[in-house]
Amino acid sequence: MEIFVALFFSTLRQAAPILLTSLGGLFSERSGVVNIGLEGMILFGAAAAAITVNRIEVATGGLEAAWIPWVGLLAGATMGGLVGLVHAIASIKYRANQIVVGTAINIIALGAPSIVLQVLYLNTSTSQPVENRLPNVTLDLGLGTGTISILVVVAFLLVPLIWWVLFKTPWGLRLRAVGEHPEAAETMGVNVIRMRYAAVILSGVLAGIAGAYLSIGFLNQFIRGMSAGIGFIALAALIFGKWHPLGILGATLLFGFAQALAIQLQGGDILPASIVQALPFILTMLVLAGFIGRSRPPAAVGRPYDK
Repeated sequence: MEIFVALFFSTLRQAAPILLTSLGGLFSERSGVVNIGLEGMILFGAAAAAITVNRIEVATGGLEAAWIPWVGLLAGATMGGLVGLVHAIASIKYRANQIVVGTAINIIALGAPSIVLQVLYLNTSTSQPVENRLPNVTLDLGLGTGTISILVVVAFLLVPLIWWVLFKTPWGLRLRAVGEHPEAAETMGVNVIRMRYAAVILSGVLAGIAGAYLSIGFLNQFIRGMSAGIGFIALAALIFGKWHPLGILGATLLFGFAQALAIQLQGGDILPASIVQALPFILTMLVLAGFIGRSRPPAAVGRPYDK
């Protein structure tokens, strides 16, 4: 029974960053902008959060305070939002190819943090470990207890909130209209450009929060490439979940379970190690192969809007 309880909590921990990132991608794509750059936004957010917390600790002589990791979280969210703004300017204002812009962000995110790490820590791969991590909460299932980061709880609470925003508020109606029929939305007085900017920036903020979770919640430092494909898995969850918050929740739990199971199987003799490590990505490819073409994206997604 302890194994199943451990697997349950591991699934929650692995699903949280995918869920946060996928919900961010939901806003962007519901507005009509493809965001392939989610992976890079995670990395930028993770680096900003860990480096900010570390610099505060250095400046204060190793101070341990409850507010410090929240400043790191804010830094990660802000950095993700700024990268989202760059994506929005290139894709919306200059009408660049959205796939190319997102790919460029991902490539830059592999190298840019290394420059900062080299300047601050004289290496290109990791930041210094931090003492002030995001707080954890303990859940009792009756069959056993487990500890998870507060951001895991926040990620799952965001699902009903975002569902309500998208389907029960005028702002959500306008966002969906912009992603389906921007010309018709414009004739009804909706500012299509402004809505798309807001959605893409918000997607960056949520991806940055996912990055902060990785570097100061799940771990205690930034590691180059630590996102490990989470941004791409989040895009697969977006397609699998049919661009709906509840569908995304189910998809991210499935992917989170696959990653948790791979962790549990490591060190065993059931499957070769290479197959165990590739299990989440194999599942991602199978999902994409089965659902691309069957799930209908927003009608105007990927199409620049010329007012």
